[in-house]
Amino acid sequence: MEVSRKKSLTGLPDDMKAVVFQDGKAVVRDDVPIPVFVDDGFMLVKAIAVAVNPSEWKHIDYKLGPEGSILGCEVVGQILKLGPNIIGEKDEFKVGDYVMGFVHGCSNLRPQNGALAEYCLVDSATCYKAPANLKLSGKEHISYGPVKTFEGAVSMPVALTTAGAIVSHEFKLNLEWEPAEVQHDFPILIWGGTTAVGQILIQLVKKLNAYSKIIVVASQKYEKQLKDFGADEVFDYHDPDVISKIKSKYKNIQHLIDAVSNEQTIQQVYKCACDDLPATVMQLVFLNIEHIKPEDRRENVKIIGTIVYLVTGTPITMGPYNFPANPRYRKDIIRFVKFIIPRIVEGDIQHMPVTISNNGLEDVPELIDLVRKGKASNEKFVTILPQ
Repeated sequence: MEVSRKKSLTGLPDDMKAVVFQDGKAVVRDDVPIPVFVDDGFMLVKAIAVAVNPSEWKHIDYKLGPEGSILGCEVVGQILKLGPNIIGEKDEFKVGDYVMGFVHGCSNLRPQNGALAEYCLVDSATCYKAPANLKLSGKEHISYGPVKTFEGAVSMPVALTTAGAIVSHEFKLNLEWEPAEVQHDFPILIWGGTTAVGQILIQLVKKLNAYSKIIVVASQKYEKQLKDFGADEVFDYHDPDVISKIKSKYKNIQHLIDAVSNEQTIQQVYKCACDDLPATVMQLVFLNIEHIKPEDRRENVKIIGTIVYLVTGTPITMGPYNFPANPRYRKDIIRFVKFIIPRIVEGDIQHMPVTISNNGLEDVPELIDLVRKGKASNEKFVTILPQ
């Protein structure tokens, strides 16, 4: 039974329910202070739905953030209050608007703010204004499609921001929608096509006409969905000969993205790169050339990464890793966000399949564990909060 909470003079409760990193695990607490404005440009949002990502279990298991901090990166909710110096066009954001927010939960800089909570702060410069006619689906599962529900909307911010960083900042693609001329006269390989990032990337590089072909590695059973998104050819990662089949057919793959990014997949992706021309492998965690067997390393192939938390524009500390502030990274993401919002509203960029819980934050620790165990296959786990 929900315990009624005392409200302050602002009309908000004195505290809130949130999922915090405590004693080495995710714990639901109902005595967590509501975050307050500290930095310019933020908005206080009341969560309608939140999503679970691999980021949560990684922050816990690898101790990337401080104990007691609020977990979570994805929220869709309603603006309750605008903080000082909101960034955007005049009246772009108003109290009552719906937004899709990417939040750095379990962070050292802002431990009091995370998406897996009843209330959180979102950055007005990098959040996505959601379609005004969103509704709850009332279902336990929804397929991929245009963003028409809160559940579909909340599945997007992390993947959309990460994919946006890859195309705009890392690979420096032109942000022109459906241009007549292809940007690169060589194919791209996306390994992990059914990951959240993979599904957005396929759609983006298709709509940007970025490459001559979009080659995707995933389970063959999802081929129709991935081709609906824009994949030209889907190879099954279960096939023991998948690398040799890709290499024999495509000898000039210069851009490769490991959307799974573990010690096995980085080596598989690396082997698919072309033999002679300069090639770049993009990974999403902390992998590097040291994770490639010495006998497989080639001078023409480099490994790079993107740390999406740099979108904050501040230095980032995650466990033993330290990253300096990158103003250009933030600027490129802000540009991408403004570019892509109309395409989301128009239904040109679609969300992935979503599995829905209606038990609020109580289910989150279990959902985090399911993601940790690899049980989220071509789906995003989302939970609806009581209103």
